[in-house]
Amino acid sequence: MTMWTEIRRLVLTGQKSKRAICREYEIHWKTLQKILTHEEPPGYRQSKPRPRPKLDPFVPMIHEMLKSDRTSPPKQRHTAKRVFDRLREEHGYTGGLTVVQEEVRRWREQSAEVFMPLSQLPGTAQADFGEAQVILNGEPTKVAYFVMSLPYSDAFFCQVFPKECTETFQEGHCRAFEFFGGVPKRISYDNSKIAVSRIVGKRGETPTREFLRLESHFLFEHHFCLVRRPNEKGHTENLVGFARRNFMVPMPVVNDLEEFNQELVRRCEADLQRRLRGQPARKAELLKDDQAAFLALPKSAFESRRLEGCRANSLSLVRFDCNDYSVPTAYGHQRVLAIGGISEVRFVVGDRVVARHPRDWRKEQVHYDPKHYLALLERKPGSLDFAKPFEDWPLPSCFAILRRRLEGELGSQGRREFIQVLRLLETYSLKTLADALDRALKIGAFTVDAIRLLAECSQEQPAKWFRLDGRPHLQGHDVPLPKLNVYATLTSGGAR
Repeated sequence: MTMWTEIRRLVLTGQKSKRAICREYEIHWKTLQKILTHEEPPGYRQSKPRPRPKLDPFVPMIHEMLKSDRTSPPKQRHTAKRVFDRLREEHGYTGGLTVVQEEVRRWREQSAEVFMPLSQLPGTAQADFGEAQVILNGEPTKVAYFVMSLPYSDAFFCQVFPKECTETFQEGHCRAFEFFGGVPKRISYDNSKIAVSRIVGKRGETPTREFLRLESHFLFEHHFCLVRRPNEKGHTENLVGFARRNFMVPMPVVNDLEEFNQELVRRCEADLQRRLRGQPARKAELLKDDQAAFLALPKSAFESRRLEGCRANSLSLVRFDCNDYSVPTAYGHQRVLAIGGISEVRFVVGDRVVARHPRDWRKEQVHYDPKHYLALLERKPGSLDFAKPFEDWPLPSCFAILRRRLEGELGSQGRREFIQVLRLLETYSLKTLADALDRALKIGAFTVDAIRLLAECSQEQPAKWFRLDGRPHLQGHDVPLPKLNVYATLTSGGAR
């Protein structure tokens, strides 16, 4: 480039002739003309494509293979090496691999899709789920994390859940709206089965019932992207990867997902202090424009839950989300409505909640509530020591003492009497009944009626103050203050 610049300066300023330059620099006349025509070296310029006699007959076959990949899974598409192997094995190609790779690269560059930049208005959002692994209680566990982002301000919110399902989808929205301080007017989604019950053409048309319940409560508008077109919500797609790289690396070691979620909230708040390239202010300041366009948060709380119709089996167990939960034996073989929340599962028959259990996010687990089987135990007292629901039941020691005394005094009838005492747990809490048993053992009252009376008495709260509020029939009476000086006559001997 130095010689190129020097030759142009000497000739074009008239300091030397063209003939002298060709002789001095030992260059051809045509080379000199090229230097004088171009301000910088133009590089190699090919007038027509170089012929490829071995490859050209096979180019249509290569294009056909690559076109067929458009309907194949991404991980099962042709590589250039696989195209080369097929050409040799199936069509007798005798050329080299490099020219095949160049043709595959050229075709992919020409057929690559070009996207239209989208305008991002304040008050809009995008939502999606991602997957990652954490060390939960010492074991590698796959979790799903929910991400909602605001394209205008680039603010985003992330929370981790045991898996992607209806109730975690709803809970992610509730927490995101609380974090942002309002409800976006429009939210974009994938066509997931959680949100879309039917796809018409290439876009979701009919939302699911639970999605409509969420939308009806918060009053936002939904937008379902085209199938296999994540570019329509590319902002949250990028932030799903950002959250995985920045919040999940190295692999988090946690004992409780909710504690980790609190840490994620702090990190999302800290991220609001960043200013992105090309933005006039930090995310926290741009978020104020989003909040100005938001809908107000509803006054009533939203319950994140999933409904599922089930049936109790002969063991009074109901299967929900791959786990079995017990219900009272009176509802065996009956239809039960399961309401699955984030932390609890409720079972409803008619308009009554007949059972509650902590939510278990594992699979193939069985959860018994011993109180559900006490009515059946009264009819089958011999199963007290062998029934699965009563294994490792953490009862206070006073229950074992009472059983020994009852069975020692009454024999087999003492076991039945003890089971009747256990049935009091259907009415009273374990602590209340345990306190009543301690008092009963001290005074030697072992009958069910005596223990019930002691439990009932412990729940009564004596009134400490007497108030006239709510007693209008007493408010008209005036009680005079006592005159204590009249009692002085009793000490002076004046009264007889």
